[in-house]
Amino acid sequence: MKIRKILQNKSVEFADKPAIIFKEQQITFSELNRNVLKFANVLQSTGVSKGVKVAIYLPNCIEYVYSYLACFCIGAVVVPLDYMLKTDELTSCLDHSEAKILIARTKPVVDLNAIKKDLSSLEEIILCCSEIEGPGQFGALIANANNELEDVLIDDDDPCLLMYTSGTTGKPKGILLTYKHLEGSPAAMDHFVDLNDKDIKLAAIPLSHIGGFIYLQNCIIFAITVVLMDRFNPFEFLGLIDRYKVTCFHIVPPMYNAILTLKEIERFDLSSLRWVVVFGAPSSPEIMERFHKYCPNAKLLNGWGMTETCPPNTVTPMDSDNIASIGKPAPHCTIKVLDDEGNVVPNGEIGEIVISGWIVMKEYYKDPELTKSVLRPEGLHTGDLGRFDENGYLYIAGRKKEMIKVGGQIVFEPEVESALYKHDEVSEVAVIGMSDAMKGEAVKAFVVLRENSLLKAEDIRYFARQHLANFKVPQVVELREELPKNKAGKIDKESLRKG
Repeated sequence: MKIRKILQNKSVEFADKPAIIFKEQQITFSELNRNVLKFANVLQSTGVSKGVKVAIYLPNCIEYVYSYLACFCIGAVVVPLDYMLKTDELTSCLDHSEAKILIARTKPVVDLNAIKKDLSSLEEIILCCSEIEGPGQFGALIANANNELEDVLIDDDDPCLLMYTSGTTGKPKGILLTYKHLEGSPAAMDHFVDLNDKDIKLAAIPLSHIGGFIYLQNCIIFAITVVLMDRFNPFEFLGLIDRYKVTCFHIVPPMYNAILTLKEIERFDLSSLRWVVVFGAPSSPEIMERFHKYCPNAKLLNGWGMTETCPPNTVTPMDSDNIASIGKPAPHCTIKVLDDEGNVVPNGEIGEIVISGWIVMKEYYKDPELTKSVLRPEGLHTGDLGRFDENGYLYIAGRKKEMIKVGGQIVFEPEVESALYKHDEVSEVAVIGMSDAMKGEAVKAFVVLRENSLLKAEDIRYFARQHLANFKVPQVVELREELPKNKAGKIDKESLRKG
């Protein structure tokens, strides 16, 4: 994908149209193109050339957008790092990626200078989003830069993105994507939905996450306006929909839950919404149906995909109301459901979801063993379990590690979660397996109730028995004020499993 050419075309055709709105600041497509080219020149002056890795450690902001696009214009490799990472995690990812430049915002708990001193590969840090501008600050750098940029020959197979799915002080897992892969998400959006230059999309997912990055791709490919939030706040989210007449967005299930807990939700006009997506399967149709009451004009869509496969890879068709499924596959990928021997299972039976096509990642960076374990002749083994129905709709059963064996019978955690979400007083649910002397494993549910609810744990178990077979009913229900979330905003089951 030729990002520079796309930006140039949009800057001519939609010169004065807002491309990004962030905290009252509106950046037009012509301004976006001009400032991206300026920053590309700044990066080149620091020694960044084709193939050089540039890490970004920022909250969502305008500078994040410029950094991504400037790197793409000169053939660099972007390494977006979650702004929630702490010093050890950040150092580990920077070291593993061998990033030469770090574009960052200071944090009291992270010593950027100490990190630079420890890493021989890291040559320079460019500071952003600071209230105090100085010679080495982002704003000062682009203010004096030239917006004339020499062409760089970029091939489809050149590395483009190195995205880390988690921050770790052990062995980081970096997903390497190419410039060809930049075409994946736009191709899927073009197939699944009718995005056009009249759309205004609200972005609350971190730009370091593939779900956030998709908003940026939507902006420059379809000439939409993106209203960018620095972080998700449910009250502010609804306010921005109302103010800017947002037409569409995609967020994860816990964000819908947070919105639905607001007493003030009815104050906001959500009539401008024409479609909304939940991704980060599995999700509960009940959550979406509750939200739909406040935006009846919006089409409800469910989607699925992975960073490794340029999501979305499946989405509910626009002419379907089947949001219990994650939809149907995009035409540029092949999805099969296989058993442990690699055979395609019949419709209705559960197996591992395997995806193939040019949208599959190049590799896990510097990890040939892990790459080989998931990239096999039949495609990428996702670790997600699912099933097709007779009409070609795909359903997620959960991750392989979300199977609980209760007395020899299989229980899928998401199935139990979906049943508990049917209760009007349940706000959030997470189900895990726990060891049991008699049955091997038993079901445990962590439940957050809606405000002023008087439900007790046994009430939840009684409700579950009305909707689930006895062996699927949680043996233990633990009521909590809140559930832990990971950096992508999803419920962090690993921390629950660790106790």
